[in-house]
Amino acid sequence: MASGDTLFRYEPAQGSPPAANYATLDTRQAAIPHRVLDFDATTNESIVFQDVMPRHYGGGGVTVYIHYAMSTAEADTVDWDVAWERIGDQQQDLDSDGFAAVQSVDNTTVPGTSGLVDIVSVAFTNGAQMDSVAVGESFRLKVTRDAASDDATGDAELYMVEGKET
Repeated sequence: MASGDTLFRYEPAQGSPPAANYATLDTRQAAIPHRVLDFDATTNESIVFQDVMPRHYGGGGVTVYIHYAMSTAEADTVDWDVAWERIGDQQQDLDSDGFAAVQSVDNTTVPGTSGLVDIVSVAFTNGAQMDSVAVGESFRLKVTRDAASDDATGDAELYMVEGKET
């Protein structure tokens, strides 16, 4: 596989909520509803996805793409934080959390129409930013709306997450 290939793709129902301040599963109204995760406008909320780093991963950096819409906001900005946790082979005790420092995409102007999907990206270099996740190792990826820093009103609705080697 070459650099730029998709390593993972997560839909809302694949996420696990943390113990507190978690995004909630919802749908956008349509003949066939779209599942989304609602992230509150006033409280930092998160969702966690778990996976195994694919065998075709070449060891480079990874860019995480967040596909989201807004429930009501049509102005202002939204901020997203993403963090990796290496589970690996005897690397992380499952009774505790060990996420690496967050990387962020900040001050993203939200779409001018409620429900219109925007895609933003968060780039990670290989190594410490990715908690040194290696080929074949399990990991967790935490996505958080940084509501304390953004100014968009209404829920941000996570539609999809993609990770691509860069």
